[in-house]
Amino acid sequence: MTTIENEILRVQISPKGAELQAIQRKDNHLEYLWSGDAAFWGKKSPVLFPIVGGLKNNRYRFDGKTYELGRHGFARDKTFELTEQTPHSATFVLTDDADSLARYPFPFSLSIRYTVNDATLTVRYTVQNTGDQPMYFSIGAHPAFRVPLAEGTHYDDYTLHFNAPENAALWPLSPEGQILDEPVAYFDNAQELPLTKELFLKDALVFKHLASNAISLRSDKTPHGLELRYPGFPYMGIWAAPNADFVCIEPWCGIADHVSASGDITEKEGIIELAPEAIFQREWSAVFF
Repeated sequence: MTTIENEILRVQISPKGAELQAIQRKDNHLEYLWSGDAAFWGKKSPVLFPIVGGLKNNRYRFDGKTYELGRHGFARDKTFELTEQTPHSATFVLTDDADSLARYPFPFSLSIRYTVNDATLTVRYTVQNTGDQPMYFSIGAHPAFRVPLAEGTHYDDYTLHFNAPENAALWPLSPEGQILDEPVAYFDNAQELPLTKELFLKDALVFKHLASNAISLRSDKTPHGLELRYPGFPYMGIWAAPNADFVCIEPWCGIADHVSASGDITEKEGIIELAPEAIFQREWSAVFF
């Protein structure tokens, strides 16, 4: 386990999946990250790469060949190498191997850098195409935050606050996890989404191109919460496992296949084409209060 910290935050990261394992404020002694209770959902903050969501029939085509790739890709199950560490930051790197190339025929380097500064954790993704042909990928975050956060509060005491009025539609998921072709009306110039356990009984809430670039977890019964900032991520998933005490706020550069997807990865919605030797970067951050 790798620990980075400052006077306010202590953050722990596992080399498996370069996955966050703990986010604690030292002054209020609160743990903000979900416990990872396997009875509900055994992960805490998996990195979604080289796809986000599920493929139609868990397959895609590229250059005349068909490949199988499970939901959210393989990075979350791989062991990353810790390549750099300071008291306040840590960088983990994953590169292609024989196993990845059998499922995803693109040489790559994926670097994830975690940094703490005051009460803010910043997570930067750097993807490099190390091959000699264009590379096709998506990447996304899946952090799960504890709800309720503070003792004496309950799940439905909390809301998600969007930093801009929203009129985005909801894109429902099929039972197999694909995006249905028709959205449904959802927001009506709203900035608040009250949390309830019933909200996620039909899987994740999926949105495209929100007006907001930050979402806060708040309650009027406690001063404690967090704000997740995600500039440059065009898709958003909000999810919790049934009856679990967490909420995932998931900024994505990529999205699950539509039910009508062709299966050609070069035609996939949200897919990013990266030229040989080119570098793609995105970062999200969270402020804990």
